[in-house]
Amino acid sequence: MGDIFLTREGYEEIKKEHELLVQKKRHEISRAIGVARELGDLKENAEYHSAKDAQGLNEARIRDLENTLSRARILDNENIDKDKVLLGAKVKIRVVNDNEIEEYTLVSEAEADFSKNKISAASPLGQGMLGHKVGETLQIKIPAGFMVIEILEISR
Repeated sequence: MGDIFLTREGYEEIKKEHELLVQKKRHEISRAIGVARELGDLKENAEYHSAKDAQGLNEARIRDLENTLSRARILDNENIDKDKVLLGAKVKIRVVNDNEIEEYTLVSEAEADFSKNKISAASPLGQGMLGHKVGETLQIKIPAGFMVIEILEISR
Protein backbone atom coordinates (compact mmCIF):
# COMPACT_ATOMS: atom_id res chain seq x y z
CA MET A 1 0.00 0.00 0.00
CA GLY A 2 1.49 3.30 -1.14
CA ASP A 3 1.06 6.92 -0.24
CA ILE A 4 -2.23 8.72 -0.73
CA PHE A 5 -1.75 12.27 -1.96
CA LEU A 6 -4.26 14.73 -0.54
CA THR A 7 -4.78 18.44 -0.68
CA ARG A 8 -4.64 20.21 2.70
CA GLU A 9 -8.41 20.74 2.45
CA GLY A 10 -9.04 17.07 1.69
CA TYR A 11 -6.85 15.95 4.58
CA GLU A 12 -8.71 18.25 6.98
CA GLU A 13 -12.11 16.99 5.76
CA ILE A 14 -11.09 13.36 6.28
CA LYS A 15 -9.65 14.18 9.71
CA LYS A 16 -12.88 15.99 10.67
CA GLU A 17 -15.04 13.03 9.56
CA HIS A 18 -12.82 10.65 11.56
CA GLU A 19 -13.15 12.78 14.70
CA LEU A 20 -16.93 12.96 14.28
CA LEU A 21 -17.26 9.20 13.93
CA VAL A 22 -14.96 8.44 16.87
CA GLN A 23 -16.10 11.14 19.29
CA LYS A 24 -19.80 11.43 18.55
CA LYS A 25 -21.21 8.66 16.35
CA ARG A 26 -19.45 5.86 18.27
CA HIS A 27 -21.03 7.05 21.55
CA GLU A 28 -24.47 7.48 19.99
CA ILE A 29 -24.40 3.93 18.65
CA SER A 30 -23.16 2.59 21.99
CA ARG A 31 -26.10 4.26 23.74
CA ALA A 32 -28.52 2.84 21.15
CA ILE A 33 -27.14 -0.66 21.76
CA GLY A 34 -27.57 -0.19 25.53
CA VAL A 35 -31.17 0.97 25.14
CA ALA A 36 -31.95 -1.90 22.77
CA ARG A 37 -30.49 -4.46 25.22
CA GLU A 38 -32.95 -3.29 27.84
CA LEU A 39 -35.85 -4.17 25.53
CA GLY A 40 -35.38 -7.89 26.17
CA ASP A 41 -34.55 -10.97 24.13
CA LEU A 42 -31.62 -10.10 21.87
CA LYS A 43 -32.39 -12.86 19.35
CA GLU A 44 -35.57 -11.16 18.17
CA ASN A 45 -34.66 -7.58 18.98
CA ALA A 46 -34.60 -5.63 15.70
CA GLU A 47 -33.40 -2.42 17.38
CA TYR A 48 -30.42 -4.26 18.86
CA HIS A 49 -29.45 -5.88 15.54
CA SER A 50 -29.87 -2.59 13.70
CA ALA A 51 -27.64 -0.79 16.22
CA LYS A 52 -25.00 -3.56 16.02
CA ASP A 53 -25.03 -3.29 12.21
CA ALA A 54 -24.59 0.48 12.47
CA GLN A 55 -21.72 -0.09 14.89
CA GLY A 56 -19.99 -2.44 12.46
CA LEU A 57 -20.36 0.02 9.57
CA ASN A 58 -19.12 2.91 11.71
CA GLU A 59 -16.06 0.98 12.91
CA ALA A 60 -15.25 -0.10 9.34
CA ARG A 61 -15.43 3.52 8.16
CA ILE A 62 -13.21 4.62 11.07
CA ARG A 63 -10.59 2.00 10.10
CA ASP A 64 -10.76 3.12 6.46
CA LEU A 65 -10.25 6.77 7.42
CA GLU A 66 -7.39 5.87 9.78
CA ASN A 67 -5.72 3.95 6.96
CA THR A 68 -6.09 6.93 4.63
CA LEU A 69 -4.77 9.38 7.23
CA SER A 70 -1.80 7.17 8.08
CA ARG A 71 -0.79 6.96 4.40
CA ALA A 72 -1.60 10.58 3.54
CA ARG A 73 0.95 12.90 2.01
CA ILE A 74 -0.23 16.48 1.80
CA LEU A 75 0.50 18.24 -1.46
CA ASP A 76 2.62 21.34 -1.14
CA ASN A 77 1.31 23.60 -3.90
CA GLU A 78 4.33 25.90 -3.69
CA ASN A 79 6.64 23.23 -5.14
CA ILE A 80 4.32 22.04 -7.89
CA ASP A 81 4.55 23.23 -11.50
CA LYS A 82 1.71 25.71 -11.95
CA ASP A 83 1.84 25.57 -15.76
CA LYS A 84 0.68 21.95 -16.01
CA VAL A 85 -2.40 20.08 -14.91
CA LEU A 86 -1.23 18.08 -11.90
CA LEU A 87 -2.80 16.75 -8.72
CA GLY A 88 -4.23 19.64 -6.71
CA ALA A 89 -4.74 21.90 -9.73
CA LYS A 90 -7.97 23.78 -10.38
CA VAL A 91 -8.61 23.52 -14.07
CA LYS A 92 -11.07 25.61 -16.06
CA ILE A 93 -12.02 23.91 -19.31
CA ARG A 94 -14.30 24.51 -22.25
CA VAL A 95 -16.13 21.42 -23.40
CA VAL A 96 -15.94 21.88 -27.17
CA ASN A 97 -18.86 19.51 -27.86
CA ASP A 98 -21.40 21.82 -26.17
CA ASN A 99 -19.32 24.98 -25.57
CA GLU A 100 -19.83 24.70 -21.78
CA ILE A 101 -17.28 26.13 -19.36
CA GLU A 102 -16.54 23.88 -16.39
CA GLU A 103 -14.07 24.01 -13.52
CA TYR A 104 -12.66 21.01 -11.67
CA THR A 105 -10.09 20.38 -9.00
CA LEU A 106 -7.93 17.34 -9.65
CA VAL A 107 -7.61 15.28 -6.46
CA SER A 108 -6.81 11.74 -5.34
CA GLU A 109 -9.50 9.08 -5.32
CA ALA A 110 -9.72 9.42 -1.53
CA GLU A 111 -11.10 12.95 -1.73
CA ALA A 112 -12.93 12.91 -5.07
CA ASP A 113 -16.44 14.37 -4.83
CA PHE A 114 -18.16 15.21 -8.10
CA SER A 115 -20.82 17.28 -6.32
CA LYS A 116 -17.98 19.64 -5.28
CA ASN A 117 -16.32 19.49 -8.73
CA LYS A 118 -13.43 17.48 -7.28
CA ILE A 119 -12.52 14.76 -9.75
CA SER A 120 -10.04 11.95 -9.31
CA ALA A 121 -6.79 12.13 -11.23
CA ALA A 122 -7.46 8.44 -11.95
CA SER A 123 -10.78 9.19 -13.70
CA PRO A 124 -10.82 9.26 -17.51
CA LEU A 125 -11.11 13.08 -17.58
CA GLY A 126 -8.48 13.50 -14.88
CA GLN A 127 -6.03 11.15 -16.58
CA GLY A 128 -6.65 12.84 -19.92
CA MET A 129 -5.78 16.29 -18.54
CA LEU A 130 -2.71 15.32 -16.49
CA GLY A 131 0.47 17.00 -17.66
CA HIS A 132 -1.22 19.28 -20.21
CA LYS A 133 -1.06 23.09 -20.35
CA VAL A 134 -3.32 26.09 -20.92
CA GLY A 135 -4.39 26.47 -24.55
CA GLU A 136 -4.19 22.78 -25.38
CA THR A 137 -7.19 21.04 -26.95
CA LEU A 138 -7.57 17.41 -25.94
CA GLN A 139 -9.71 14.52 -27.10
CA ILE A 140 -10.36 12.33 -24.07
CA LYS A 141 -11.94 8.89 -24.12
CA ILE A 142 -14.70 8.65 -21.54
CA PRO A 143 -17.22 5.84 -20.94
CA ALA A 144 -19.82 7.60 -23.13
CA GLY A 145 -17.42 8.04 -26.07
CA PHE A 146 -15.05 10.95 -26.59
CA MET A 147 -14.97 14.39 -25.02
CA VAL A 148 -13.09 17.27 -26.62
CA ILE A 149 -11.94 19.94 -24.20
CA GLU A 150 -9.78 23.05 -24.27
CA ILE A 151 -7.80 23.93 -21.13
CA LEU A 152 -8.52 27.58 -20.39
CA GLU A 153 -6.90 28.15 -17.00
CA ILE A 154 -4.85 26.34 -14.35
CA SER A 155 -4.61 27.60 -10.78
CA ARG A 156 -3.73 26.30 -7.31
